[in-house]
Amino acid sequence: MIRKGRARWQGTGRDGTGALSTDSSVLNDTPYSYKTRFESTPGTNPEELIAAAHAGCFTMALAFQLQTAGFTATALATEAAVTLDQDGAGFTITRSALTLRARIPGIDRAKFDELAHAAELNCPVSKLIKAEITLDATLEG
Repeated sequence: MIRKGRARWQGTGRDGTGALSTDSSVLNDTPYSYKTRFESTPGTNPEELIAAAHAGCFTMALAFQLQTAGFTATALATEAAVTLDQDGAGFTITRSALTLRARIPGIDRAKFDELAHAAELNCPVSKLIKAEITLDATLEG
């Protein structure tokens, strides 16, 4: 399976502008720039796309872990917070902090922690990221 994304850019790094697109058209000439990345101008940036990809990948991986173990979640909600830090003259993604809130009937805390940790380690996006990955997992009611 191959998934594709495309980027176009014009101008300098600070004053230029770009657009991102995907084969599915979920992103279709979506603007990105220095201002969407480092300020609060509307548009997207690579880090928020990585965060969304990590949250989505981890959550689906956990759903599969649960299914294999005989559980079905009534709710899984994950946020990934990706940290971009200065690294010499450039930048490095240093962390992806996953925060999970889950409702899973019939599961005990130990099994929940085991399956959530397995999903954290084994989702394809986790395997791609060379930064620290943390998980704050809460099993609700």
